[in-house]
Amino acid sequence: MNMALGNMSFPDNDSRPLAIEARGLVKRFEGTTAVDGVDISVPEGAIYGILGPNGAGKTTTLRMLLGIIDPDEGTRKVFGHERPHDIARLIGYLPEERGLYPSMKAYEAIAFMGALRGVPLEEGKRRGRELLEANGLGHAVERQIRQLSKGMAQNVQLLGTLVHRPKLVVLDEPFSGLDALNQGKLERMIRSLAEEGTTVIFSTHVIHHAERLCEGVAIIAGGKVPYAGSVDAARNRIPAQVRLETRAREGRWMEALPADARREGDYFYFSLPESGVEPLLRALIEGEAGILSLSIERAGLHDAFVAIAGEAAARAMQAGSQAETE
Repeated sequence: MNMALGNMSFPDNDSRPLAIEARGLVKRFEGTTAVDGVDISVPEGAIYGILGPNGAGKTTTLRMLLGIIDPDEGTRKVFGHERPHDIARLIGYLPEERGLYPSMKAYEAIAFMGALRGVPLEEGKRRGRELLEANGLGHAVERQIRQLSKGMAQNVQLLGTLVHRPKLVVLDEPFSGLDALNQGKLERMIRSLAEEGTTVIFSTHVIHHAERLCEGVAIIAGGKVPYAGSVDAARNRIPAQVRLETRAREGRWMEALPADARREGDYFYFSLPESGVEPLLRALIEGEAGILSLSIERAGLHDAFVAIAGEAAARAMQAGSQAETE
């Protein structure tokens, strides 16, 4: 599906200042274009998802936004700064490649990560203990990283990303490797950060995390961004679907059904007309359809992803999710 890469973002009436603004980002590696013309705008305080299959360019995009690598073309600003390194203390970043010193105790690892962002070591140790206690890991405060499970170690690294109290938190595939319990804890933590005014951006190839959490998403496929904007606007690209059950099998009420209506057993299925449900109900009642049930189902983010990025990208997303659970 070919779509323009215009300035697609949040609604025009969103007056919040931007935490991140990127225009036309391009990155090439050894002659191969990994990211090709990415436009992204993220308001302060939003939860924003970078959604796409593995290898789509998500990590490269995040690294350009943070100044870890520079784009070959395009511009990016973080809190209005063109050099993200100048405001590194305002940013917390959890890379996809996890790594902690195995001999460090959990609270020491958090303090060490805080020291890299200007937090005095003793203050970092105090905050580390507090963060571990507050997030149900009080029993692990004095344990070495090598003694922790993979999920617990990942949680420690996440807390180290937050210890300096950043205004922007960037998480690269944060749900990868976590069991369902820890995924739920992470979702609650992300919501809590946003409620406190922190901007959270995370990349994922699992659509349901983005659908549950995100106010906006950028869909990346093949290094391009065919869509960047609100989750609601993405879902609204596909008309809501109506399921109708009537007592009458035939009648003039059928003239109110749209052209795509199809009968399956006792039900009719069709797209909700642009005029809305009220005129449809009026026509069905006046036509004596005898409505037994009528339900309206909005398209999910998965359906929107398929419509925007295509079946191949959706299959690649699904394959990545299945490989993670096997």
